[in-house]
Amino acid sequence: MASQATMSRKQTGGSRAVTGDEAVYRSVYDAILAHKLPPGTKLAEDSLGEVFGVSRTVVRKALFRLTHDGIVEIRPNRGAIVATPSVDEARQVFQTRRILESAVIDLLLGSITDDKIAELKQLVDEEQAAFESGDRVRWIRLSGDFHLRLADLAGNSVVAEFLRELISRTSLIIALYETPGNSACTFDEHRAIIDAIVDGDGPRAVGLMDHHLEVCEEKLKLEGEAGSLNLADIFGAKSGRRE
Repeated sequence: MASQATMSRKQTGGSRAVTGDEAVYRSVYDAILAHKLPPGTKLAEDSLGEVFGVSRTVVRKALFRLTHDGIVEIRPNRGAIVATPSVDEARQVFQTRRILESAVIDLLLGSITDDKIAELKQLVDEEQAAFESGDRVRWIRLSGDFHLRLADLAGNSVVAEFLRELISRTSLIIALYETPGNSACTFDEHRAIIDAIVDGDGPRAVGLMDHHLEVCEEKLKLEGEAGSLNLADIFGAKSGRRE
């Protein structure tokens, strides 16, 4: 993955036009983050093709990418649906993240530089701005980006790749099961983690990360039922030549 949750800020924040499977991919992913597509929602290839004005082949490519991200499932005789993470799966995702991200901090402490710190601080500033402007989708994406950048800057590509999928699945869990009025992942806690890294205090940084992920998990209401939705109502009618 590389995931939608961890796409570069140039892609997510810029004005670059997207077409074909990329447009379907991004639109469906954002709709999931915005609570418009709850768990279990059927993602019919024909319906999505009509909505976006593309062929089933193009839609299928986008759905396979979303499947790789762990937020869409393709089931026999049912087709593609928005993934429905169970309570146990959600707990396991957070448990695994606590293990991996503690290791990430240990790695990062040995290679931290002023440039890396500046990049992390800028990312958190963008995260706060998105939250305060009410841009929920961008805020959730940037929140995930912070955690992934820690792994990228630590220099372990294997760990970073594992985290890509876990962060994408976490974004789905948060977007769909966050208790109204609660912000599962907060930029203030991200800043505290950066401060501990700057101070070279490994145990404090690891403790803050562990606590941060525990709080994120505790704020979630991991239950709910999917309703029946019309995909055209979610994305709106779109015209264009089928590709």
